[in-house]
Amino acid sequence: MRGTEITIPVQDVHLGGELSLSKEASGLVVFAHGSGSSRHSPRNQFVARMLRESGVGTLLFDLMTAEEEQAEASTRHLRFDIPFLARRLVAATQWVLDEGTIRDISVGYFGSSTGAAAALVAAAEMPENINVVVSRGGRPDLAGDALERVRASTLLIVGGKDTAVISLNEEAYGRLECQKALRIVPGATHLFEEPGTLETVARMASEWFADHFQPMGKAR
Repeated sequence: MRGTEITIPVQDVHLGGELSLSKEASGLVVFAHGSGSSRHSPRNQFVARMLRESGVGTLLFDLMTAEEEQAEASTRHLRFDIPFLARRLVAATQWVLDEGTIRDISVGYFGSSTGAAAALVAAAEMPENINVVVSRGGRPDLAGDALERVRASTLLIVGGKDTAVISLNEEAYGRLECQKALRIVPGATHLFEEPGTLETVARMASEWFADHFQPMGKAR
């Protein structure tokens, strides 16, 4: 289904987003990307499309405004500010639960790069709302002490050639106390640009969400 362009008010800014949620969707996956990416990223759009084909809804939105992204490209002052990114993600999640849906629905996160750390921190802050987290080439280690507080079922996906990030994911995996899995995609580098590797990520994510989304509540 075609997504609806939305504007999410968060604190003193407005963030652009694209919400695709059918009446039959078994859950809603909120994307959290790292700096330099956006809701228009071909990689994010590709994974979102495959997730929708598997029966879940998606919300792609930008954690920063265009002005913040432009400033951040020079200063790099926000990309590793995980508390800041997590606050934005929590606020956007609360907004979509209150304003963007007309029924109770299971919610999960799909995070990449530093966005994966923000997703884990946000999941730890919202254990009653966030059921599932999937990280693609993420930096879950940057979630810090929040790792032990995550209750959402968490899947960490890393490229087989992304050796530095593999070790960081292994470190974070050891600290997680929730239902969890760590999967390596052979031959893939950090951005999963090799033929077939992003399809593998999307398939793994689709299966993880399908297996771990909790049943929806009754319609409001």
